[in-house]
Amino acid sequence: MRFLRMLTNALLAGALGAAYLTILLLQLNPQIPLASALVWRWYATLVAFYGLHLAVFFYVLMLVREFVSVEMFSPGWISVRLLAWLSSAAAAVAAALMWLNLRGFGALFDEPTARRFAAGAGATTAAAIVLFGIAVAHYSFGRRGSRVGAALLAIAIVGSLALPIAARGPGGELPLGARRVSIESPPEKTSGPRVVMLLLDGASLEYIWPRAAEGRLPNFARLLDSGASLDLATIRPTQPDPVWAAVATGMYPTKNGVRSAGLYFAGGDDRGLDLLPDRCFSHTLVQLGVVRDRPNTSAAWRARPVWSILTDYGIAAGVVRWPLTYPVQPLRGFLVSDRFHQLLGSVFEIDGRAAYPPELEPIARDAFAESDTAATVLPAGVPLATPPAPDTSSAKWDQFYSRALRDLTIERPVRFSALRYQGLDTIGHYFLRYAQPRSFGAVPEADRQRLGPALDRYYGYIDGEIGAALDRLAPGDLLLVVSGFGMQPVDPVKHAIGRLLRQPDLSGTHDRAPDGFMLAFGTPVAPGRHTRGSIVDVTPTILYFLGLPIGRDMDGYARADLFAFSPERPITFIPTHGR
Repeated sequence: MRFLRMLTNALLAGALGAAYLTILLLQLNPQIPLASALVWRWYATLVAFYGLHLAVFFYVLMLVREFVSVEMFSPGWISVRLLAWLSSAAAAVAAALMWLNLRGFGALFDEPTARRFAAGAGATTAAAIVLFGIAVAHYSFGRRGSRVGAALLAIAIVGSLALPIAARGPGGELPLGARRVSIESPPEKTSGPRVVMLLLDGASLEYIWPRAAEGRLPNFARLLDSGASLDLATIRPTQPDPVWAAVATGMYPTKNGVRSAGLYFAGGDDRGLDLLPDRCFSHTLVQLGVVRDRPNTSAAWRARPVWSILTDYGIAAGVVRWPLTYPVQPLRGFLVSDRFHQLLGSVFEIDGRAAYPPELEPIARDAFAESDTAATVLPAGVPLATPPAPDTSSAKWDQFYSRALRDLTIERPVRFSALRYQGLDTIGHYFLRYAQPRSFGAVPEADRQRLGPALDRYYGYIDGEIGAALDRLAPGDLLLVVSGFGMQPVDPVKHAIGRLLRQPDLSGTHDRAPDGFMLAFGTPVAPGRHTRGSIVDVTPTILYFLGLPIGRDMDGYARADLFAFSPERPITFIPTHGR
């Protein structure tokens, strides 16, 4: 019977832990109203997963204590002494998670929301201290005053839940949808310098520098030696959607509205959350099917991207594979969505939402119809058929999208063009271990020799793409090579959990938000290594280069120090470019 009493206490502690995680979820998603069935659905989901696992963990701890202690452990059905220890531990872990999430996701909250989040984390911390004090008192004084102790414990537990909820507020502050400012666009400005922008997922200057110095990446070396370079602080979650949305708008997610890669739904829920907690393996819920997810679309924008701003000033833009561009929106120039390759051959291929304008869509489709040459950028011996097989399809699509941009710019010249390469990130996830074996301990020499060249070869492919862009530059043009986030070795704990869940064996990650970079090249560029910036500086810098005003509501700064003409060209401002 006493083992059943241990179990009831473990279950209560597990339910309390799930309640703390639900509060953290609400703090991360302040737009969700407290008075809604959504909150209870998420609590039920978290109880079924985290609550159950926490209960098992606590129960095992009690069994271990029972077997190693000389005293028989016989708690009550609801033991004040036992729950004081368990609740203090749960509250302490919850407080730590709140502080870590607030620090890690700081760019996702405006100042009032961050203050409320911090107040809630502080309240949980104070509650954990009080609960620990109650536990120590009961341990020191035994059962004396147990009714008083039980009352204090109940008050402390209720306070640890109620105070952060009160600090968070009722929620329900829905963001406004993106909308175009109604202004008449001027005639197209066909003359003037061009901006060519290459977007790289997962590229790191730390990886490029030594290989450029050895002559293995000659075009990267040309940019580093004769152009301007700077590190760019990225954001978390370090996912393509929020990162490239911040680049496109010059605004952090608090203003542009894109806070993650998609929406997450609990069972029976039709209203999604856009952010899951960090540092508690919450995305495992998605991988196990406990929580379903849905990717973002272009409807997620709450601020205008750079190509929309350029349209208002009569500057044509050509954008290929930028995230969150499906369904496509009209612009002056052309746009090929990042989902274009997914719709080829499907019933949605000709729905008109994957490319704009419709009359140029056949050109993009023809670029994808050419033969597959992805194998030329991957070394022989890459184990594409061994489970879990690396998904290297991005290597193929990178080349097709590059071909599409080339053909479209011939048919429709533009002054701003942007192309995103995704394959470098994909290859890095799988093969960083073999390219940088010292960061991973023991790596078999045979595997290093066979698989090590994969990442180097793909960097070589990107280097060739940079060389082709350099060849097409005219005097006065600007080439920008931008990495939104870097790549680093995966955490051993996360790696072990991934293998336990039979996920692909990844060795590279960008979860801890390593810096990206920007390389600028062209006759107007002042060569040199420049001070660190942020990914939100990219769009203001492009607007400044083209002689356009910067929105005062943008979070980024125009990096005038990158250009030799900066003393003669002042930075101008406008209150906003609209939303």
